[in-house]
Amino acid sequence: MKKILIPVCGLALLAGCNFLQKEPLTSITPNNFFGSGDDAEASITACYDALQGAGAYGQDMLTMGEMPTDNCTSNNTDVNALRTISWTPGTSQVGNVYRQFFLSANRANIVLKYVPTVVMDTMRRRQILGEARFVRALSYFNLVRAYGAVPLRLQPTETTAPSELNLPRTPADQVYNQVVADLTAAAVQMPASNPNRAGKNAANALLARVQLTQRNWAAAQAAAAKVIANNIALNSPFKSLFPAENKGPESLFEIQFAGSADGGNLIADEVLPLPIATYSYAKFNVPSAELIAFADTVNDKRWAFNTIIRNSSGQFVGRDHVSYLDAKNVGVNGANGNDRGPFVYKWTSIGNGFNSVDNVYVLRYAEVLLTYAEAVNEQSGPSQDVLNKLNLVRQRAGLAALTLASAQAATKTTMRAEIERQRRLEFAFEGERWWDLVRYARHTLADASATHTITALDIIAQRRAGGARDVNFLVFPIPQAEINTNPQVQQNPGY
Repeated sequence: MKKILIPVCGLALLAGCNFLQKEPLTSITPNNFFGSGDDAEASITACYDALQGAGAYGQDMLTMGEMPTDNCTSNNTDVNALRTISWTPGTSQVGNVYRQFFLSANRANIVLKYVPTVVMDTMRRRQILGEARFVRALSYFNLVRAYGAVPLRLQPTETTAPSELNLPRTPADQVYNQVVADLTAAAVQMPASNPNRAGKNAANALLARVQLTQRNWAAAQAAAAKVIANNIALNSPFKSLFPAENKGPESLFEIQFAGSADGGNLIADEVLPLPIATYSYAKFNVPSAELIAFADTVNDKRWAFNTIIRNSSGQFVGRDHVSYLDAKNVGVNGANGNDRGPFVYKWTSIGNGFNSVDNVYVLRYAEVLLTYAEAVNEQSGPSQDVLNKLNLVRQRAGLAALTLASAQAATKTTMRAEIERQRRLEFAFEGERWWDLVRYARHTLADASATHTITALDIIAQRRAGGARDVNFLVFPIPQAEINTNPQVQQNPGY
């Protein structure tokens, strides 16, 4: 049998399994690795490990999802191409995200090919296969919404033959169909409760997001309703959600980080000022003045003043506004202009250098509620059903419940604007703003009567030289490395 070129043993070691307890092998093949339930567990752990990478949720998914938007700005040249929407096929984040999610998809393919024959507990094997389908679906969903059509590979890479390595791009609608199929199957196979990993609710929540992205309103409502039917509670207060550390039922899926033990989460040190962070430099994802003005920093508990932050010496660092830190750092040793102003404050734990132990949310129950509200509103306009879901999010934030007599519920358009406002304020800096803006743009392109307060095309016109509403920038370019090595892949238009 052919050897797996991305070695399963290497994946297992990265995942921290007990592989070293085995007798050493001269080569790793599916025949001599997949011999037990422990091996199957190691292989699915390796799938989750890939999602931790800097090209995924350890950094670039959070910068790619926020830096091009009205939420954030930065003077750091490392993210300038994202801020100015001047990215190219050679932009680092463009290549990193593409590479990392193909890696996680390939690891999932390895599990799906070889774990079915492993002799182990039947129920746990079924669950592992569901988790692998979830990881593959998440990987391809992130790829297709970022790059459009991408090569769809459903078997692991096991040879260097160009005929297997170099696949053409699969049309985006076919990629989406595979994502939906994987999530539908995963939701059946995965356990209802799966601590620190993805379970049935995560599969249905992601399916709701995928269907919303495609404007399949009824399907998005149905997937969200399956999660809502489980009577999940929102964490309260909102502040208790951060930093993410598996803190309650609202967390449907988050990426786990252990600090130095697994390389940690880079983003915390990249968004926080000295002395909370390790170094003083121009930070990523700096909250924009427009966003701070947009938020109600007096009454909205997601943005209102919470407490004073001081350093270990008792010196005043700044004011904690829950989602952001208003840092002053006057007189703090080593602090300078880079450490004053607003900073993201949803990650707060700094490890050794850039090895934060803070997790990253991928799916929260609050999103499911807002997805349901949006899907129902797009089908039939404002209703008590819409308000019931929306008001759970508003009231957790300390805002008054809306009624059908409220101005926000006057029309489908005003209700849409209110739901979009709550999505922005609830999930700011969590990596979804750009993808929301893109789907708003596509909605209006498909239906001119479906107006949105702001879309990605508005941001593109504001940020790019010349001010054109260039639809080509609704997707990122295919990385130049892929173009150079795969003659079957053609570049996206406009790049």
